[in-house]
Amino acid sequence: MSHGPRSGLAAVSAALLAMSRHLEVRDVLKTIVASARELLDAQYAALGVPDDHGGFAQFVVDGVSDRQWKAIGPLPRQHGILAAMLHQARPERLADVRKDPRFEGWPAAHPEMSDFLGLPIRDGDEILGALFLANKNCPKPEGSCGFTEDDEELLATLAQHAAIALTNARLYERSRELTIAEERSRLAHELHDAVAQKLFSLRLTAQAAAALVDRDPSRAKGELQQVAALAAEAADELRAAVVELRPAALDEDGLVATLRTQIQVLDRAHTARVTFTSRGVRALPAAQEEALLRVAQEALHNALRHSGADRVDVTLHKRGTATVLRVTDDGGGFEPAATRRAGRHLGLVSMRDRAGGVGGTLTVESAPGKGTTIEMEAPGG
Repeated sequence: MSHGPRSGLAAVSAALLAMSRHLEVRDVLKTIVASARELLDAQYAALGVPDDHGGFAQFVVDGVSDRQWKAIGPLPRQHGILAAMLHQARPERLADVRKDPRFEGWPAAHPEMSDFLGLPIRDGDEILGALFLANKNCPKPEGSCGFTEDDEELLATLAQHAAIALTNARLYERSRELTIAEERSRLAHELHDAVAQKLFSLRLTAQAAAALVDRDPSRAKGELQQVAALAAEAADELRAAVVELRPAALDEDGLVATLRTQIQVLDRAHTARVTFTSRGVRALPAAQEEALLRVAQEALHNALRHSGADRVDVTLHKRGTATVLRVTDDGGGFEPAATRRAGRHLGLVSMRDRAGGVGGTLTVESAPGKGTTIEMEAPGG
């Protein structure tokens, strides 16, 4: 059985491994579509994930240029052959999709398609999406479909594994939403504990200064200087919290630009010198980029809030096939084992979980009076 330039067990294995490697739903959808098109040597492939309103929540294509995709217009509705795959849950293999009585046409910019192979992606009784291929790259006798029964069987195998990968990606995104909610709760507590206390002190100091203005101007001046210092500290706390609450969009800016922007803000907001250096790091899968960003934020938070450091250096570089994040400070340091025994984790458990969640590792080097280095290594980049 031949399926174009890549065929056989090795090609199938490569496609399945590629699908299992991603954690973001959008990345999984793109990998499924690209793998299906390459395995079956078709000109076009697409996968639609239905919404609850007769359309598609997501629709991913392969073999269509960005310019052509924009010209096609809005996402398709659930009609014709697409509706059949979603509602009747059976494979469709056609010699010419345009001659099928269910065909309802397509936009003017849509590529011409003839032979067609499609089937639903299912998780038990739930239909997760519709996957289809068009225009097999092979000679086609008049009136026959280029896609064979073997192709249909291969695509069905791919769809079964696609369902697993897509379900896992959805579970991952839900767990990440819970993590974000937990982080926001943590930040709310920090704002209450740190900023609220400073604002309370600021109010008392301002009241004391007002009472001293007439009878002891010199002491009043000192109290007002303390008001200014407390206000600056409160502003620093708020800036740091805002950076954590609203990280720059990784999808648009990428990890390197996002880290550089946030570290510039922290450098201005704190008395400690905060620097960032990046060498040779390319774009990473979305899950790895988010994990590296969150570990960097947690490590910077610890260094700037707890270590008393004068300098914090952040580097991002390649190590073989991996990307390495290192956050080093010259602060007071700590004894990691003693910190664990005392139940004060300084976010280390969270950082290790984030690193492990993307197949990476986290190491911590610290000692009292020796500063701290936190390093995360993630695959890729």
